[in-house]
Amino acid sequence: MLPWIKLDETTMPGGGPLKLMQRGGEFSIMSGTIELMNSRLSGSEEQLATLSAARIGSRQRPRVLIGGLGMGFTLRAALDSFGPDSDIVIAELVPSVIAWARGPLSAIHGASLDDPRVSIHEGDVAKAIGGGKPFDAILLDVDNGPDGLSRPANDRLYNAAGLAAAKAALTPGGHLAVWSSAPDAQFTRRLKRSGLTVEELGVRARKTGRGARHTIWIATRPGGQKLPS
Repeated sequence: MLPWIKLDETTMPGGGPLKLMQRGGEFSIMSGTIELMNSRLSGSEEQLATLSAARIGSRQRPRVLIGGLGMGFTLRAALDSFGPDSDIVIAELVPSVIAWARGPLSAIHGASLDDPRVSIHEGDVAKAIGGGKPFDAILLDVDNGPDGLSRPANDRLYNAAGLAAAKAALTPGGHLAVWSSAPDAQFTRRLKRSGLTVEELGVRARKTGRGARHTIWIATRPGGQKLPS
């Protein structure tokens, strides 16, 4: 078996080391010894966008925030799933992740970052959420889920105050979609207490419908036109 080769390493603001690894044509982004994403496993990250777009339906000029660029799976699926008039903001805290997208991971990302619908917020997604202009959908693929595994400050996105901020940043009928590597009953209860209408969905890591089962929550702010799922 081919060995893993470290292509680059950086330090997350307020967190630990982040490494970009390669083995043949396979890439991995790791926090210490924990794999955060792998180029062979994109199914659940893509579904974060496709499930969101299905709930947006035919809403005109949807404004979408994606928290976490990663390997760009969610962004590319969003570009395929949301309309040509959509406005998609990518919030990425780690400058090196953006540099990797234009460098060693460019074959995976393609031209997604140069799509005219895309703008990049280089910084904390919490600031993008509180920026003042509402979103129709906020998609969070930050860390490995609601627990701040790689960066403790990420916890504040998922606590009661963070969920209140996300709810306030949504248009009526808009939703917050959250990716996680595993279920989290406490987070489900927290979402429900926030006043959002909550769906909890199990999705597979691979496009084939196989592999590990991940969790996506879709929490909708009341109001607006009810759209088909």
